[in-house]
Amino acid sequence: MTLYPKLITDALATVVYAGTKKNLIESEMLADQPQIDGMKVKIVLIFPRETDPFLKSTVKAAEAAIHYHVSKDVEVTIETEFKSAPRPEVGKLLPDVKNIIAVSSGKGGVGKSTVSANLAIALAKLGYKVGLLDTDIFGSSMPKMFGVEDARPYAVKVDDRQLIEPVEKYGVKMLSIGFFVSPDTATLWRGAMATSALKQLIADANWGELDYFILDTPPGTSDIHLTLLQTLSITGAVIVSTPQKVALADARKGIDMYSNDKVNVPILGLVENMAWFTPAELPENKYYIFGKDGCKDLAKEMGVPLLAQIPIVQSICENGDAGTPAATNVDSITGQSFINLAQAVVTVTNLRNKEKPKTKIVEIENS
Repeated sequence: MTLYPKLITDALATVVYAGTKKNLIESEMLADQPQIDGMKVKIVLIFPRETDPFLKSTVKAAEAAIHYHVSKDVEVTIETEFKSAPRPEVGKLLPDVKNIIAVSSGKGGVGKSTVSANLAIALAKLGYKVGLLDTDIFGSSMPKMFGVEDARPYAVKVDDRQLIEPVEKYGVKMLSIGFFVSPDTATLWRGAMATSALKQLIADANWGELDYFILDTPPGTSDIHLTLLQTLSITGAVIVSTPQKVALADARKGIDMYSNDKVNVPILGLVENMAWFTPAELPENKYYIFGKDGCKDLAKEMGVPLLAQIPIVQSICENGDAGTPAATNVDSITGQSFINLAQAVVTVTNLRNKEKPKTKIVEIENS
């Protein structure tokens, strides 16, 4: 006797799956064409989940149908696979995350990622559950800043879904595209690829319960920002700038991106980074090498809080490169500055939640 696929599929079409009240073929439970080797047949059946109550009985019925309708001499092997539950729709993502904070800057080089990393660690030190997403697809820096460049996130099964388990360090759950690409190779992706990867890091990761979810966004205003605004209900934005006039001009653009009528994400406040230089040997001295109080003046002009003024000290750069951000040492000048920033963010976030409605996800038509 010669076996061929239609003999097998016709036999399987006589088996009704109790979960759908339809036969196995109509229920699209056959993963691929039957594999035939002489009188040996291997098929793969797809079930909704591992705990399917009809799994064993269906497998037995499928084997019996092949023996009855084809030949009792057929050696049948049946393997099972399981559907992953669908990704939740936009608007229902991250149900256990209380506050989503976007840390942004109008331009690069103002220390936004440094502020993001240290803010996340400082919030964790204050006892909050914190997640940090490095959304800078083309210039990810968080793996290095946290000293976890060699980490490779793995998948875990949660409620019938395979989810990426974030890397955890300093009490912060963190993910970055940097974990999935070579650190020595440029990421040459079109916008659609970048936004797809970003959505995966948001929706297909096991973030769990968080008090604060910090988004370290790329410089400027781009597809990535638009994707975040169209995917998540962002509680508020923290704008980072240096006191320089050129940086302040770009900070205004960052403020406008979130506060314009189409977006309406509240500005929680400004952070003046590199506010002054203090040499280690002269801790009382302040040298205003990028100008004085520029961000403070802008905050006053825009009617938003100045959340912190972070000084430059050599250890900020050294600690970032070494994977030990300044906030890990609360006894240092900068470590205490970031603790103060975290406390300010908690205060303004609580006030925002008390006085303003939840941010709506942005619906923008692409023209």
